[in-house]
Amino acid sequence: MYKDILVHIPTERPLHPAIEGSVSLAAKFNAHLDAVAVGYVATSAAYVMEGGAAVAAVFELERERAVERAEAALEVFKTEAANAGISYTCHALGAIPVDAAGSLGEMARLHDLSIVLQPDPAQGTFDNDVPSEILFQAGGPVLFLPYTFRGTFKANRIGICWDGSRVAARAMRDAAPFLARAEEIVIISVNETDTVAGEASADSLARHLGRRGLSTRTVGLTATRADIQPIILSLAADESLDLLVMGGYGHSRLQERVLGGVTRAMLEAMTVPTLMSH
Repeated sequence: MYKDILVHIPTERPLHPAIEGSVSLAAKFNAHLDAVAVGYVATSAAYVMEGGAAVAAVFELERERAVERAEAALEVFKTEAANAGISYTCHALGAIPVDAAGSLGEMARLHDLSIVLQPDPAQGTFDNDVPSEILFQAGGPVLFLPYTFRGTFKANRIGICWDGSRVAARAMRDAAPFLARAEEIVIISVNETDTVAGEASADSLARHLGRRGLSTRTVGLTATRADIQPIILSLAADESLDLLVMGGYGHSRLQERVLGGVTRAMLEAMTVPTLMSH
């Protein structure tokens, strides 16, 4: 059960999708919602002047202004959360992006679920980098809301993107509270005969979920690697799915976080809320 939820409220992008989605979800699960907003301090602020005291003074001024931006975003959240009658806490941070990502990752590790907004490649902002960093660092499920999301979050019809991998299995387990409440569950398998061992097949998953009392339907698809993400989203539209569940693929290369191809494509062109686990 999701009882302690973290949401990242953007300060440099539209914030209502994250607020509306997280508040309505917290109300549905009767969960506590921790909202964190980050005002970003430009890394160049620490190098404006030579001399320790001068540098510290410039950086502190920039940090204070950054915290004010975070607090302004959280004021909008507070209004919506209070109107919904949910339990909530707010955290306003002012930090350079790398420190902010580390702090958010640490916070996410102690929450049942983290909620973030889908990155928008059309906008150059640090708010675009935070969601994937949380995915890498959280050690748990991350719910990505499309930046076009509006209204009340629901997960009546769920699609599980299944390839038999460790991360897909992790995502499936992390989505258990959603699956238990779902009206319909569709297991989506792409190129299964080429990629999935028999013991971890879509049919095996269906039997496993059946033992939990969950009724499922399996849809097998065939696609080239470049077409996997579009064909999944096409099926999601045809099936009127409210939520997709999938593994968040990627790895760390030195200091760089590298997302897998399908994961990156999904984040770039997401049309329905998607729960990912890494």
